[in-house]
Amino acid sequence: MPTYRDEAVVLRTHKLGEADRIVTLLSRRNGKVRAVAKGVRRTSSKFGARLEPFSHVDLQFATGRTLDIVTQAESLEAFGDPLTADYPRYTAGQVMLETADRLVSEEREPSLQQYLLLVGALRVLNRGTADGPRPSSLILDSYLLRSLSVAGYAPTFSDCARCGLVGPHQAFSPAAGGVVCERCRPAGSARPTPATLTLLSALLEGRWEETRDVPDGIRRESSGLTAAFVAWHLERSLRSLAHVER
Repeated sequence: MPTYRDEAVVLRTHKLGEADRIVTLLSRRNGKVRAVAKGVRRTSSKFGARLEPFSHVDLQFATGRTLDIVTQAESLEAFGDPLTADYPRYTAGQVMLETADRLVSEEREPSLQQYLLLVGALRVLNRGTADGPRPSSLILDSYLLRSLSVAGYAPTFSDCARCGLVGPHQAFSPAAGGVVCERCRPAGSARPTPATLTLLSALLEGRWEETRDVPDGIRRESSGLTAAFVAWHLERSLRSLAHVER
């Protein structure tokens, strides 16, 4: 069988037969890949523990008829080990994996930006930013906004999302794509505080120095708007988002 290598993050796994698993991965060069890991549920497996969700691995695959086969796995970073001891960070990480799985829908389509964004977000979740640690909710919201932007759903937090009128504006509509002016404002639009929109803009652009010492109320409001924006553009809520501590 032809073989190839790639780096990937394990998104999820499913049992197959008595000892195998189907592993869904987001890879650097091949996008989303579903592959069979034979015998990984046996205690004697050499790389079973390396193919759990959150694992960042260097893999060798053998090309199969329907699903490729994992023939070798070397651990690059075990993101899951530290996260399991911290419930807020673990649940935030679960949302990241589910988001990546949903946004990269086509298998074998190159998704380098989504791959790099996921790896970077998991690193920050484990180690903090260069500017110091941040609450897991802020890291998650930043990842959600940026991953949606990469997928083509970039929100605007300054100029009107519909007519382009230069802001700042006071209303926010997930359906419209961000902030809207009074003329374009749909019924039921939220009216977040200016500080919330400033925080959301900083999270989208990765300006971490501006996210230090944010009041809890502002963080909660920004998380609510982010969740609404994600639910609208993914057409349904992320299941794992319900377990995140905000």
